[in-house]
Amino acid sequence: MPAIAPLTESEATDKIEQTYGRINEMLGTDSVPDPFLLYGRVPAFLQDFFMNSKRFVFSDGKLPAKTKGLIALAVASKERSSIWADWLTEYCHKLGWSDTETTDVRAVAGACAMYNTFFKFRDLAGRDIFQGMSVGLRAHTFAGTSLDELTVELVNVVISDLNSCHACVSGHVAKAVELGASEEAILEAIQCAATMMAGTTFHTAAGY
Repeated sequence: MPAIAPLTESEATDKIEQTYGRINEMLGTDSVPDPFLLYGRVPAFLQDFFMNSKRFVFSDGKLPAKTKGLIALAVASKERSSIWADWLTEYCHKLGWSDTETTDVRAVAGACAMYNTFFKFRDLAGRDIFQGMSVGLRAHTFAGTSLDELTVELVNVVISDLNSCHACVSGHVAKAVELGASEEAILEAIQCAATMMAGTTFHTAAGY
């Protein structure tokens, strides 16, 4: 059973009510989406999440909002936040991503996690012999989905960062730059992911 109940719009007062209104304005919705309502129990967190998501998730910047929506979905899926993953799937569809693409991004995140596990072991093992051994893992997923190459690399950067794989982050950043991404755009992908990590962590800790 969840430890914290969402704060409904009818219960909201003062600054929380104002922030709920700004969320609806930001998203063009008539009612505050369910994932946001839990944060109303902690007004400072609600305000932080709203401001960060407005800038780094739900608006164009160094990356288009469409790309950031898919990155956010990848993070929510990796963190097993069903409330965010379900909502972001529908949000991504409204942005123009297809069912295939919102499924494929989950597969890319999974393939990336597989490689993160391997390359983190190389770093942690403390034995040079493992550096020369073949990876031996198939990862045709990276080049075999409906997603374009740069989007795949940005998702790989984010997932590798969340999985704390130094070698993978470095390699995917280099590849993203090679494909034309600026350092500022890559940073914004991480800021998008960091914002979603805050949101999904709150939900998980509250029992959702």
